[in-house]
Amino acid sequence: MTAPAAAEPTAADRRRWARYLVEERAEGTVYQRLAARRDGEEREILLSLAEAERRHEQHWLDLLGNEPARLPRAGLRSRMLGWMAGRFGSIFVLALAQSAEARSPYDTEAWASPAMRADEKVHYEVVRGLAARGRRRLSGSFRAAVFGANDGLVSNLALVLGIGATGVSSAFVLFSGIAGLLAGALSMGAGEFVSVRSQRELLASTEANDDAAASAADLDIDENELALVYRARGMDEAESLSRARKIVTAARAGVQHTSTGPVGTHHGTDHEIVGSDWTAAISSFLLFASGAIVPVLPWIFGLQGATAVIVALVLVGIALLSTGAMVGILSGGPPLRRAMRQLAIGFGAAAITYVLGLVFGVGAL
Repeated sequence: MTAPAAAEPTAADRRRWARYLVEERAEGTVYQRLAARRDGEEREILLSLAEAERRHEQHWLDLLGNEPARLPRAGLRSRMLGWMAGRFGSIFVLALAQSAEARSPYDTEAWASPAMRADEKVHYEVVRGLAARGRRRLSGSFRAAVFGANDGLVSNLALVLGIGATGVSSAFVLFSGIAGLLAGALSMGAGEFVSVRSQRELLASTEANDDAAASAADLDIDENELALVYRARGMDEAESLSRARKIVTAARAGVQHTSTGPVGTHHGTDHEIVGSDWTAAISSFLLFASGAIVPVLPWIFGLQGATAVIVALVLVGIALLSTGAMVGILSGGPPLRRAMRQLAIGFGAAAITYVLGLVFGVGAL
């Protein structure tokens, strides 16, 4: 350990060491709980991080001399991370841990060792790497979820505000909101169904079959003709000819050939990546509907006029801020900035339709 030369620790130093001690313990607990919910390489990495946090903990214990009779509580962020890690073990925990590791206090702490400062920088990169793995696994589904819910929120808020600004009755606004919800959700679901079904059909049309190999015994140009099939599928000339020769020889000898699948064929994998058309359609329908129902809630519960509009804005604002903050957490960026960006975009679109509604409403009078 290193310490300032000829310096005696003050009471403030010891209080600060105690805070570092509980924070290191809390961080170690986070990594241990995350490791318990994983296996393989990720588990080993997380356990190594927990062990490093124990070394840092011991550093502060050595400076304190022994376990203090009273220790402060860990910070709210650390306690929240520990709670989430024990129950979810999700990418959100790693993303938050990444943000926590980025703000190490040891860079300006004279009583921290150079090894500890280096450890914290390494920990940040390690956690960022683990979080990146989770982001890659989550990126497609999370993008679809954010897009679907936000589309429902913004489009239906814009619709009900624009319709409401024309001066029509609350019942008409409610009907418009429900119609917008159903129309948008059905459109999203149908679009996803057609998109996924078309992609699956496209993949199916490119899948290889064994028709050519089954006719190998009757070929009159020996294996060269069959080799063209494999060359067309991406094999090089030598490998294509070798495989064709084996198939023709086996066929002419009367041996039943079992194909292992030509190069470039990923039957199960491609379809697994594309997913189910019905699952995609239903998910898109529900995601859009979950967002689109929020702006309509005030009218569903009987509110009218300016009161309904204000409540709708508050509810949608909370939802937009929440999705924006989640995007910020997952991307490793500042959650508040992402949340405010989401809010500005959503309210901006709604404001335009509201103004148009006022113009058309005045023009109709």
